[in-house]
Amino acid sequence: MIKRALAHFFSIVFHPLFISAYVMAFIIFVHPYAFAGFEQKQKVMRLMTVVLCNTFLPLFAVFLLWRLQLIKSPMLRNEKERIGPYLIAMIFYWWTWLVFKRLPDTPALAVHFLLGTFLAVCGAWICNIYFKVSMHAIALAGATMFFCLFAFNDDYGSGLYVAIALLLTGIVCTSRLILSEHTSFEIWAGVIVGLLTQYIGWQF
Repeated sequence: MIKRALAHFFSIVFHPLFISAYVMAFIIFVHPYAFAGFEQKQKVMRLMTVVLCNTFLPLFAVFLLWRLQLIKSPMLRNEKERIGPYLIAMIFYWWTWLVFKRLPDTPALAVHFLLGTFLAVCGAWICNIYFKVSMHAIALAGATMFFCLFAFNDDYGSGLYVAIALLLTGIVCTSRLILSEHTSFEIWAGVIVGLLTQYIGWQF
């Protein structure tokens, strides 16, 4: 009982739609010079843009699809129910990346990460044609790859961030298995997609 409760807790706290906001909060408020020179209000507004487009609007879209009975459950338990939400998320994630890319003085670090998140949703949509890939695994693995690349390419990078990201990825992926939401194949497929798409995003 406790094990399943903890699995539910980690699945909710580290829901895929929250991860980009967590990482962007790190880049904006923790990184010492990525957003140096920005006023506090500007930093908050940048983060709120990510929260609005990458978290709130996709969640609200799923809620509307559910209330309109276009999907049976907001939990999106099968591939068919995920088609519409994936397409909607792709639009919002693309928009977030484009906005940050065009805003003045946005550090490349943030632009690369947001491009990787958009590509991750695209990868999830492609996988969803064939099987129900784990979005939790994609999101956490993407964050792990970001912090790995960050550690090797930024003076402020640290192995501590990589270790924390790896630990959380393991905990969340294990939680999905405990809850029987995914098979091991679906988890590992998600990990591969997350790592690959974030790496590609960094390259461009």
